[in-house]
Amino acid sequence: MEPYTANPIEGSQKKQPLLNNTLKLFMFAMVLANIAGNMYGVLLPLYLKELNASVVQVGLFFTLSRIIPLALQILGGWISDTLGRLRSIAFGSIAGVVSYIGLILAPTWQWVLLGEGLGAMTRSLVGPSFSAFIAEQSSDETRARVFGITDTIFMVTVVIGPPLGGWLAGGYGFKFMLICSAVLYTIATIIRIGMARVAARGSEAEPEKLSIFSLRTKLTGVAALALAGGVVTWILITDGVRDVAFSMSFTLMPLYLESVGGLTILQIGMLDAVFGIFNMITTIPGGWLADKMGERVGIVLGFLLESVAMLVILQVNSVMGFGLAWAIFGIGEGLMWPAYQSLTSKAVPEKLRGTAFGFLHSSLGLFSLPAPAIGGQLWERFSPRVPFALTAVVAFVTTIPAWFKFKLSKNDVVFEAQEAPVKG
Repeated sequence: MEPYTANPIEGSQKKQPLLNNTLKLFMFAMVLANIAGNMYGVLLPLYLKELNASVVQVGLFFTLSRIIPLALQILGGWISDTLGRLRSIAFGSIAGVVSYIGLILAPTWQWVLLGEGLGAMTRSLVGPSFSAFIAEQSSDETRARVFGITDTIFMVTVVIGPPLGGWLAGGYGFKFMLICSAVLYTIATIIRIGMARVAARGSEAEPEKLSIFSLRTKLTGVAALALAGGVVTWILITDGVRDVAFSMSFTLMPLYLESVGGLTILQIGMLDAVFGIFNMITTIPGGWLADKMGERVGIVLGFLLESVAMLVILQVNSVMGFGLAWAIFGIGEGLMWPAYQSLTSKAVPEKLRGTAFGFLHSSLGLFSLPAPAIGGQLWERFSPRVPFALTAVVAFVTTIPAWFKFKLSKNDVVFEAQEAPVKG
């Protein structure tokens, strides 16, 4: 499959669409899979509570569940770069189908870890390929807009998934909801396997061989990027700090909304729908803003709005108040995320994108590994509000390095120039 080009076809004045047919089918399968994931993802702490886990144990669960992805993210990115994006996604989806068995049959909260372990394999294989595949279907001039459109489509999963999951879990129980989620995910997996088989006869017909030498070469390239002092370095530093702060609070958010805010399971699910709606409204303008004014503008605005949203959460105790906070979150993410994806893809050579995305996710996971457990301890020892207050402060402070450092520097340009002969 050929990457999208912004120039008209030679001899024709007709413009190419921003999303080609392959990307449309890719996004359809992604929407199905993530409606399934969002049906239970936001409610998982409440499912653990139903399985007799305490607040501290919920924090411990999310800390333990993050250990497996640390190594798998890098391996998943390497597999994506080596075997192809669609193959990697298909393999990960098969593991995802199996992971539902562990979630559905778990008799205690400790057994849910088994399902989440397999789920980590899924995210490690699918995650690094997702943004890399979209980047390869777009041009530099339109990349943020393409990410804006795909992010808008992706947000359908947040609008539909959590309310649907909340309704099914509240009315019929968590087990029934998980079965419905598994059915949707299986349909998405069948589509992904079909796309991978088509790609195996075309764009991914001649994959590289998986070898230790290949892994070492790609990791060396990514390490050079991380230490170059350019955009990737500062994304790693800034996101590491942010991930620690947000992991302390957001893994406990459903418990906070239920015990402090007094919300029901259905209302908690509806909040994510509010987030998704406002995010969908904002992502396409956010992509346009990044293409026209530079990525750091949207990123900094997003960071600021996230800080404001956290402060609102600390001040309200009604569904309407929390809905306002989630709307602000949605606008902030909508402005920030297309710009983030565009900037990262421009700072990383194409042949390293999968490994680089996996490396970034793994590094951030390493930084934030103890964060959920720390958040649980802060909740118990001081106040449920303390983890959220710390997150608000960090979200505001990180706007400073984002404004000054989130732009392509001479270090990024030099590295890209050094990689250019290899690409050809």
